[in-house]
Amino acid sequence: MNNKETHSTTGTLPEYPIEIDFPDITPYASGNNGIPYLYTFDSGETGPHVMINAITHGNEVCGAIVVKELIDLAIKPRKGRLTLAFANVAAYLKFDSTNPDTSRFVDQDLNRVWTKEILDDLSQNSTELQRARQLRPIIDEVDFLLDLHSMHEKCPPLCVCGPLEKGLELAQEQQSPAWVIRDEGHPEGCRLRDYAGFGDSSSAKNALLVECGQHWESSAVTVARDVTARFLLLHGLFQDSDLPSSWFQPLEPKMNIVKVTEPVVATSMNFRFTENYTGLETFSEAGSIIAWRDGKQITTPYENCVLVMPSVRQLRPGVTVVRLGELQSA
Repeated sequence: MNNKETHSTTGTLPEYPIEIDFPDITPYASGNNGIPYLYTFDSGETGPHVMINAITHGNEVCGAIVVKELIDLAIKPRKGRLTLAFANVAAYLKFDSTNPDTSRFVDQDLNRVWTKEILDDLSQNSTELQRARQLRPIIDEVDFLLDLHSMHEKCPPLCVCGPLEKGLELAQEQQSPAWVIRDEGHPEGCRLRDYAGFGDSSSAKNALLVECGQHWESSAVTVARDVTARFLLLHGLFQDSDLPSSWFQPLEPKMNIVKVTEPVVATSMNFRFTENYTGLETFSEAGSIIAWRDGKQITTPYENCVLVMPSVRQLRPGVTVVRLGELQSA
């Protein structure tokens, strides 16, 4: 575990190479149930409705690769229904490798609009809201959702399970990734994984958001295949022999549960971390200096404090630059 207490500048942020090709998804535009870029396969047998969702953000390609591969495999679920979706297609199609962060969304973050009030309010409109409203009828029917994402920084894979016990239980049943983040979401808006029944403790519906790694590293695709395969097997839609054996990766020997307790928000452009943190750095001692904000120290509030997805790539006043979490088990 780290216990860094030195004051140093962050220096130049690392630039990560694009190691994987962005597949052409335009052949899938028609879908198979009236919603563009969305496919549903019904086994005809009783079982859960499971959804694998990709490219909630247009520059997060690992999920698109896995959804495309599943469609191309053309295997029918043994029970229940399977829905495969390319979500923010408009953002994905404007990806520019010379400026790869600009295709996260077109008008607004698709992963911050998932409340009934916002979706029902037709006075609000954007490219992302139009797409959310297209997807909503099928999402309202889904029992279990896996939302595939990736991250700005070269951080180990992690699963975001939300604040409820049912989310934690699902992450533990899933077993991969080994790092599980319990959090309340974002103040900017509701995520898909927290939408409606997914975020309701009285509902049997459940969802996981998996950050598979850094946006464009090839290992993120490996993780996305593994977690998707495990999710489909967990809910009984397939048996392991139905999916490519290469998709399954060895499990980590233990899981780490982190409960997010508070955000660190920039109040100006005068913010810097003490090191170039990429995520999941763990500080064994309380009071460890992790950043400077407007000339004042930011320190860890408790022992075994974990940095959850630190980044100053989009630094501006009001932006959450890191969330602090308490390591609950290891």
